[in-house]
Amino acid sequence: MNQKQIEAFRMVMRHGTVTGAAKALSVSQPAVSRHIADLEASLGFPLLLRFGGRVEATREAHAFFAEVERMYYGFDRLAQEAQKIRGHQRTTLRLASLPMASFGLIPAAVSAFVARHPGAEVTHDVYTSSRILDQLSARQIDIGMAQTVAARPDVEVVASYTTSCVCVMTRSDPLAGRDVVTPADLAERPLVVLNHRTVTYGYLLQRFAEAGVAPNIVAETQPSYSACGLAALGVGIAIVDPVTSGVFGDALTSVAFAPEIPFDFQVLTARDAPFSRAAAAFLEDLTSVLDADPRLSRRGAGG
Repeated sequence: MNQKQIEAFRMVMRHGTVTGAAKALSVSQPAVSRHIADLEASLGFPLLLRFGGRVEATREAHAFFAEVERMYYGFDRLAQEAQKIRGHQRTTLRLASLPMASFGLIPAAVSAFVARHPGAEVTHDVYTSSRILDQLSARQIDIGMAQTVAARPDVEVVASYTTSCVCVMTRSDPLAGRDVVTPADLAERPLVVLNHRTVTYGYLLQRFAEAGVAPNIVAETQPSYSACGLAALGVGIAIVDPVTSGVFGDALTSVAFAPEIPFDFQVLTARDAPFSRAAAAFLEDLTSVLDADPRLSRRGAGG
């Protein structure tokens, strides 16, 4: 039994005649008849009864044809599934990001990705940077966005971005109309800062120490959204990334802080891990969104 014999039999059953089968297969009628005869010899039972120029399928032929159709249905399913995989329609993309990216940056990238690849499934979790790094190491996620200052042998930096922290306050605050706010301007003012486990906290203490000003920290929190929420309630001036405060609209205003407090983050993957075609496609959308944001500057792969 071979594929040409099965194809010839299938076409005869579908078209009802050897002539129709020959036309469908673009071969001669004798070639179809020969394939059918060879298949009958291989099977050990007749498939077609011949009456002059007419053929009639045996009961065995109908039973065998049902199995042939099931087989071809399986092949068709395989082809359909391959098409879905090729078009990223049968894939689950696993992402995790620090909170700053979860309000606008990641949603914009996911929106572009699913628009190009309908049917793709995306899971996006929001974690601390340390947990994102651990999840990448364990290969529980495909792509992460996190802050890291030390190179890790199990994680690869795809691209690094930087921005500068801002002072976030209510619009009625006396400093709201300034172009720039310095540590001296914030002397004795209540401050809301990201907690001591963050990279930003260390930079903030350094800038105030260099200016000879003791920061009046009334609240230490994480993430930036929480700090902005406290600032919106007038608890204090928050020093956070420039992206998160935009979620609060007119409730808050942002003023540049000098000297600069950098807010760096990286796009990361697991080192030496197989990278799916869907992850590669999403990475294009993500970097396009990040590169287009005027608040961010790209430092390139590996920082």
